[in-house]
Amino acid sequence: METYRECAKFLNELLADARAVRITVPGYMPLSVEEIGSSGDGQRLVSLCHYGEQNGDLMRDPDIVFLFHNLPDGLAAEPVSFRNDYLGIVQNVYRYDEAGRRTHVVVSLKQDLEEFARDWFATLRDQGFFSATAVREILVS
Repeated sequence: METYRECAKFLNELLADARAVRITVPGYMPLSVEEIGSSGDGQRLVSLCHYGEQNGDLMRDPDIVFLFHNLPDGLAAEPVSFRNDYLGIVQNVYRYDEAGRRTHVVVSLKQDLEEFARDWFATLRDQGFFSATAVREILVS
């Protein structure tokens, strides 16, 4: 759960009260962070994504969607999906029935995404995406 709290903190730090931002650091693909709506049970969803381009199309490389939880001791953001368009990969931690209720969890993917998110945030910090010198473009305030 500590990783999820850190994810929420990092995502909110990157968004800095905006709903969508593009952050650029020389030498790296731009990073997009955006609120993309809410889950079936009303929880906030935020996408963290690098976009590349292929044949004029934007390609996610990768895109992780985080599901926010309001806990008694603060916010937590759980990575719930992974997508890489170049590789044709779309993975979801949860499966839902027609009514929008969770019916299944892919435990191994849940663990893999938690580890990937922790490593990715460390890499983004090392690359300068959290620094004051990163160029932040607010797309939606």
